[in-house]
Amino acid sequence: MSELVLLRPWWLAALPLLLALALWQWWRGPTAGGWERVMPPAMLAAMRALGHFGGGTGRSGFAALAAAALISLGLGGPAVPRIDAPLLAGSGAILIAIDMSPSVAESPALADAQAAAADILTAVNGRPVGLLLYSGEAYDIAAPTADPATLESQIAVLGRDTMPEGGSRPAAALALARQMLRESRGADLVLISDGGGTDDATRAEAERLAGDGVRLSVLSLTGAVGGTTDIATLEALGTASAPARAPEPVLRRLSRSGALQRDPALAALEFRDLGPLIAALAALPLISLFRRRA
Repeated sequence: MSELVLLRPWWLAALPLLLALALWQWWRGPTAGGWERVMPPAMLAAMRALGHFGGGTGRSGFAALAAAALISLGLGGPAVPRIDAPLLAGSGAILIAIDMSPSVAESPALADAQAAAADILTAVNGRPVGLLLYSGEAYDIAAPTADPATLESQIAVLGRDTMPEGGSRPAAALALARQMLRESRGADLVLISDGGGTDDATRAEAERLAGDGVRLSVLSLTGAVGGTTDIATLEALGTASAPARAPEPVLRRLSRSGALQRDPALAALEFRDLGPLIAALAALPLISLFRRRA
C-alpha cells in the first residue's frame, strides 16, 4: 500500500516550462533592473561591488521559480492509497452468461468457466449478481441478487446434462441479458464462452447492449472440443476481454462500477493526497524574497 499515484497529472506539464525559464535566466545571468543596458560595464561592476543591485546574484528569480515548481508538484496530486479506505460498492447489476454448448459442457473448458464465474462472485464488491446459461437457447437461471453466495451451488453443479438441447447461440444470451438488465443502470454483462455461434446477430445484440448502457466483458474459453472459433472475433464483442484462466483485467473492472471510477470526489476517500503538503513547501523559497537587506 505504499505505491505513489498522481491524482491530477496534467499539472506536471508546467514543470518543463519552469525548467526552461530557469535555464534561460541562468544563461542570461544576473540583471540590474535594466541599468546594465545603459551603464558602462566598469561602472556596473563597481556598483555591484558596493552591494547595489542585490549583489547581482539573481536569487529572487530562482526562488520564485522554485516556489512555482513546488506548487505545480502539489497540484499534480501525489498520493498514496489509504489503508483505512472504505469499500465502495457499485449500484449496477452484474450478469454472468455461461456458454453451455456441447463444445464447452463436454470438455475441460467447463471447469475453467466455473472457476471464472466463481472469481466474479468474489469480485463484485456488493453489486447484485445474476446468472444465465445458454446453448441453442438462453435461460434465466437467477435474477441479480445482492447475495452472490446463492449462485455458488448453481455454478458448481453445472455439467454436460444441464442444458436440454445442443447448439450455440450467443445472440440469444445477449438478447435475454438485455431484457434482464433493462432496469439496471450502470450494469455489466460478462460472457464466458468459447465463441461458438458468434455471428452477425451476436454482433448486432452486442451493439444494442452498448446502446442501452450495458458494459459487455468477455472471458474466452480454450480447450473446448471441436472448437474452431476465432477468439479475436469473440473478444471483439466486448469493451474488455481476457482469457477465462486469467480473468484479472475483467475482475478489476467489475470490482467497482464505471460511475465510481469516473467520480473524482471519491479520490479523497481512497487516497491520501500529499499535494497540499508539497505545495506548502513553496513558502520556504518565497520567504527568502521578503528578507530585509541592509
